[in-house]
Amino acid sequence: MDLSWLALLACPLMMLPMMLLMMRGNHSDAKHSGHQKSSTEVDDLKEQNKRLKEQLQQLKSKQE
Repeated sequence: MDLSWLALLACPLMMLPMMLLMMRGNHSDAKHSGHQKSSTEVDDLKEQNKRLKEQLQQLKSKQE
């Protein structure tokens, strides 16, 4: 009996449990991070966005 087709299925079959474990790990991290971390990240992104808008305006004014 030829079982060489099992080698072809090894990768996809191992990917399924790995993906499930990675998804479970991401969800547990999100539960423990809390609201404080999210609001801090949002504030940081808003500040970064503001700086980038200012740099864009400066570049546009130089071109004119």
